Amino acid sequence: MMQKLQSILTEAKEKIALVQNQNELNETRAFYMGKKSPLGEILKQMGSLSIEEKKTLGSYANQVKQEIEACATAKRKEIEKLETLKRLEKERIDISLPGKDFKVGNKHPLTQVIEEVEDIFIGMGYNIAEGPEVEEDVYNFEMLNVPKGHPARDMQDSFYITENLLVRTQTSPVQVRTMLKAHGEPIKILCPGKTYRRDDDDATHSHQFMQFEGLVVDKHITMSDLKGTLSLFAQKMFGENRSVRFRPSYFPFTEPSVEVDVSCFKCGGKGCPLCKQNGWIEVLGAGMVHPNVLRGAGYDPEVYRGFAFGIGIERVTMLRYGVDDIRNFYINDKRFIKQFKGE
Repeated sequence: MMQKLQSILTEAKEKIALVQNQNELNETRAFYMGKKSPLGEILKQMGSLSIEEKKTLGSYANQVKQEIEACATAKRKEIEKLETLKRLEKERIDISLPGKDFKVGNKHPLTQVIEEVEDIFIGMGYNIAEGPEVEEDVYNFEMLNVPKGHPARDMQDSFYITENLLVRTQTSPVQVRTMLKAHGEPIKILCPGKTYRRDDDDATHSHQFMQFEGLVVDKHITMSDLKGTLSLFAQKMFGENRSVRFRPSYFPFTEPSVEVDVSCFKCGGKGCPLCKQNGWIEVLGAGMVHPNVLRGAGYDPEVYRGFAFGIGIERVTMLRYGVDDIRNFYINDKRFIKQFKGE
């Protein structure tokens, strides 16, 4: 039996040395060390031997088993090393080839302006508020002092989904929702987002556009607070020497209401084609929150007052960068976008 064990060891080493891959190695190892292997068959015959013979044969059989295992382990490492070298050779990169030219993109000009406006108002203590673009009529119109049949609805010819569900025509519904959630507490928010109106698709109008609206509700709020806020915004957005002018206007949800002009940032108020020779550029609408709106949202208009303002983001961007056609913002022309690298 000792000779058979020696023969098995020699044969196993020779077979292991010839294997070419992991599968062959596993099969060879199992053949010589499994339960039905030649080694296993010899061990089964040990029952008929004496105690001394069992000790001698068992010790040698264990030695053979360990040597076969060590040989298989060494072969496995050898195969793994060869496979790694082959893979590295196959995946080798020719570093002498020129690298690929990766072009760095930039943010859309509307995104740049939105982020800048948000930074300005966050710096004044405002919170950013958002709401659904598909809105209920009660939030989009009725709670903003525009009941059904009101002529002011004609100014916001709308896309209705059902009789009482539409895509919002302004971001003012976000203000209403925020006031209702505040339960009569002071608020100070900025509401940016997309809005939709049935409009002529010409150089200055689009059926989809973006707005940001601001709302402040607290005790002792006055028109001077509104003017100071918009003056600071104009200076931050259009230049330190800008000033604002209020002109009487009408909006159903504010009273009194004003149109807000900014002194022309191209000519400094002297008159030029941009400001149509009058030195001022109309940029937004604003006013003091109507008592009906405050009352409907849970505020006592005898105690609380507020101001609100709204402006089209495209309007600001067109004025700031001299864009003459609003449709350029939506045609996805990279040549147009590349002009606005930002900082």
